[in-house]
Amino acid sequence: MLTVRLDPELEEFLNQYSKDQNVSKSTVVKEALALYFSKIRLSNRPFDLGMDLFGQFGSGDKDRSATYKKRIKSKLREKHSH
Repeated sequence: MLTVRLDPELEEFLNQYSKDQNVSKSTVVKEALALYFSKIRLSNRPFDLGMDLFGQFGSGDKDRSATYKKRIKSKLREKHSH
């Protein structure tokens, strides 16, 4: 048995949600905790925590770190050739 204190707004939301879904408040809390802990288990590694920040998602260039010198030289040439 576990007793949890909720702020009034969260408690009202829980009451309304459980009523709308026709499930007990205990069921809602159990499912929410299971989901919360499953996310924690999946993201214990630092790479997993920042996975959405790594890779080609920002620029679309897969070899950005390998070609940075070439890109810098090109930008400098463009800047100083005018």
